Amino acid sequence: MRVSYEWLKSMVDVPADPAELVAEFTRTGTEVEAVEKVGANLEHVVTAQVVSKKPHPDSDHMWLCQVSVGDKNVDENGNPVPLQIVCGAQNFNEGDHIVTAMIGAVLPGDFKIKKSKLRGVESCGMNCSARELGLGNDHEGIMILPEDAPVGMDFTDYLGMSDTVIDCEITPNRPDCLSMTGMAVEVAAMLDEDTHIELPAVKVEQGPNAADLVDVTIDDPELCPRYTARVVRNVKIGPSPDWLAQRVAAAGGRSINNVVDVTNYVMYLTGQPLHAFDLGKLTERDGRRHIVVRAAKDGEKLVTLDGQERTLTSDMCLITDDGVTPIALAGVMGGLDSEITEATTDVLLESANFSAGHTSRTSRNLDLMSEASIRYERQVDGSNCANVAQIAAALFEECCGAEVCPGIVDVYPGEADDAPVQITLRPNRARLIGGADIPEEFMASRLRRLGCTVERAGEDALAVTAPTNRPDLTREVDLIEEVVRLWGEGDIEPTIPAARNHAGGLTPEQRRVRKIGQVLRACGLSETSTYCFAAPDDLSRLGIPETGRGVPVKIIRPLVAEQSEMRRDMLPGLLRSVAYNLDHGVANVALYEIGRVFFGHEHKSLPDEPSYVCGVMAGRRADDAWNQRFEDYDFFDAKGVVEELLDALRVSKVRFKVADAEKYPWLQPGRAAEVVAGGGQVVGWVGNVHPRGLAAMGIEVPVVAFELSQEVLLRLAVDQRPYEDIPTLPGVSVDLAIVVDESVTCETLMQRITSAGGKLLSDVRLFDVYRDDERVGKGKKSMAFSLTYRAADRTLTSDEVEKAHEKLVTKVCKSTGGEVRA
Repeated sequence: MRVSYEWLKSMVDVPADPAELVAEFTRTGTEVEAVEKVGANLEHVVTAQVVSKKPHPDSDHMWLCQVSVGDKNVDENGNPVPLQIVCGAQNFNEGDHIVTAMIGAVLPGDFKIKKSKLRGVESCGMNCSARELGLGNDHEGIMILPEDAPVGMDFTDYLGMSDTVIDCEITPNRPDCLSMTGMAVEVAAMLDEDTHIELPAVKVEQGPNAADLVDVTIDDPELCPRYTARVVRNVKIGPSPDWLAQRVAAAGGRSINNVVDVTNYVMYLTGQPLHAFDLGKLTERDGRRHIVVRAAKDGEKLVTLDGQERTLTSDMCLITDDGVTPIALAGVMGGLDSEITEATTDVLLESANFSAGHTSRTSRNLDLMSEASIRYERQVDGSNCANVAQIAAALFEECCGAEVCPGIVDVYPGEADDAPVQITLRPNRARLIGGADIPEEFMASRLRRLGCTVERAGEDALAVTAPTNRPDLTREVDLIEEVVRLWGEGDIEPTIPAARNHAGGLTPEQRRVRKIGQVLRACGLSETSTYCFAAPDDLSRLGIPETGRGVPVKIIRPLVAEQSEMRRDMLPGLLRSVAYNLDHGVANVALYEIGRVFFGHEHKSLPDEPSYVCGVMAGRRADDAWNQRFEDYDFFDAKGVVEELLDALRVSKVRFKVADAEKYPWLQPGRAAEVVAGGGQVVGWVGNVHPRGLAAMGIEVPVVAFELSQEVLLRLAVDQRPYEDIPTLPGVSVDLAIVVDESVTCETLMQRITSAGGKLLSDVRLFDVYRDDERVGKGKKSMAFSLTYRAADRTLTSDEVEKAHEKLVTKVCKSTGGEVRA
């Protein structure tokens, strides 16, 4: 919702500095997305006067003008001099006061004004029409200002267009704030100020009664709980008054003509969408036009105002001419055949209430969002339709010279549903839940500011009647929420919740999750949080199969195409973060995230949401120093991080198996491993991301990554290990180099050595791998281990160590086909 500060000032007293109001919005729970200075886009646009007007020497329709802009243009001595401008408009004369865009101005549509030559004559600016300034559709000629208009004044100052627009993010439960009057009430409650909202009223009603000209029928009250119609005649279509065009523009609209601008203005003012039909285009029967609101038929067609033909379904609501011809898609957009044109004289004004759910589905299914649908799908106040129609009729009378027909056609089958809600508020209960000693007087006064009726209903109770434009106020806790946010959550002192026989603290699972983060940060990784939304091709771009990941959970209304479904893997999001950092000059990136993925099911309403720990590492471990050079991250760095994490969680029986290239196609073959622990449970994977996937993500450097199932980690984690005495007796170290086939892995040899060593073998460590076709043999490798023998109750003798070692060597060589290297 774009809130014009100047417009807001006319309704409620606000601080002189908009920044103070922005702070109040934030304090009371309204998010401010942007603050925009209106008029900044018309810099270098000034009021001017035509000094001379002569025919262009090489054109039969262009004029060579000298235009005075006062001291906005001076000679080398500082004296004002006119600008030479070539102009093609025909509606001005010498002496006229006009609007001129000087060199350097940028007009709406990113149209830049530069020094140019037109038919060989230099032109140093442009005389502007209303359309070129974004103030209307009139482009038949340039804007002519009153004779007393000053010369050389900034055009925004002349029009009083200097304004600040606060763009607020309105939550779906606050439809009242999608209007200027609603925002004025909200600001009044925030600042404890009175509102002074003045609404126009019809001066004279004349002509036939509206009921004699129009008849309304609602076939399905569920689709349309209320429909009102007013008739205005002898409308004079033309440009809007400046104040009306400016307010429509400030609210984010575009000035079309006075009729359309009135309907848009009233919608921005009250939050009630309106629609104007050309009464003369509707079928007349029995002296009246007959509006029928009904459900569409499957396959029925309607060409909307944007020129698109829409195919409708029976779930959509239509406004029809005599029940036959569709003339509008209820709550979304009008039809092209009944739109207002320059030939329109009589207008049928619609002010209605349509079903929020049906409007939302219609807008979504047709991919057609409008200012009206945004408001209807959040629920419009049906009890206010007639009042809003009265305001619009008064503005038609004022801005369009229209004659307002007496009476209003009002069909209201849902009146009972729009009755105000009555709620009992207990001040002591509000203090208990809010955690603050809020005075009862504050509660009552601020609720009244919000439009509620508050009366005493007992010693500790207030009878509150919620306004009909606040559908979110239905329970006592809703009122408490309003009171607390207006009091200020930041002013509430934090307290520990009262509880009996309950010791606070983290659960074992929470402690383990925090420990995972602590270990990864200690390993040099930075925590990040990526979007839970993903692009539909995320998995295919990296080559990640969809098997075991369910069906995608689609976003109904994605903001961008790249975030149209919930993620089914965390790696793509982290790789995007890597690409972003690399593109912005961060060469060394090490990130991790603990989060959820979403596996949907065809026949289940809710997806599975397993949690994973995922990390990525690119670049070097650190920046090089004068005395040290660091290597690039490789597979063993990521493997080391995983080993450190599993060791910190005391996960037992950890193994790293060579990853199957068919099972893990997004990882580089030969540089990837499957992490297995416990009784053979797969914890996750670690390895280099395949270069093909990196190229698809726009990454040109190697990236190593890992992903571990949080569920399996927490299940296998152990808080305490069995106690072991610190060794007090010396051990004996023996080196062993065994030559084996290339196919024999280090893991296999370590397992064989540990098994053959028995109780006396306390430690095994690989310290060298050697290959040489002549000395070791082709297809062979030598692996050297340091073995430590130790007994807990005595110092080992040489004979004991030799016997144990010979036995170990014999078993290992026999089981692996290796031999001791000489």
